[in-house]
Amino acid sequence: MTDTDKQFMQRAIELARTGMENGVGGPFGCVIVKNGEIVGEGSNSVTSTNDPTAHAEVVAIRNACKALSSFQLDECVVYTSCEPCPMCLGALYWARPAKIFFAADRIDAADAGFDDDFIYTELDKPIPDRKIPTAAILHDEAQAVFAEWISMTEKACY
Repeated sequence: MTDTDKQFMQRAIELARTGMENGVGGPFGCVIVKNGEIVGEGSNSVTSTNDPTAHAEVVAIRNACKALSSFQLDECVVYTSCEPCPMCLGALYWARPAKIFFAADRIDAADAGFDDDFIYTELDKPIPDRKIPTAAILHDEAQAVFAEWISMTEKACY
């Protein structure tokens, strides 16, 4: 970790505090950097936008990808004020940054009332045993769309 890494993490923490103090959302902030420059940042805006996916990392990913005109974060470094929740971690893996730094961890988040442990627990359960009833339907119809995708010659693979 370098002094520059610390500065970018300080910015993520500042975004967390500012968003919280301004009533935008919970105490989470994220900064995405490419070649030493911030290309996207965000704070949690779940409650102000009524969007449960508007976590700081997702907001920052959206902003960075827009700025970079890319759906991937190649060669980018992510600085997030807290260990990413399962949704954000999944989004980050899809975005494929080079590295992720976080400050507080999931235990700190749980102590503050943001407990994502139930999601980790749910992911390990067989589908029929999950808390929210989940069932697969119309498999053949959906599989047909995948078959069409496979046969397409011009497509953006990711």
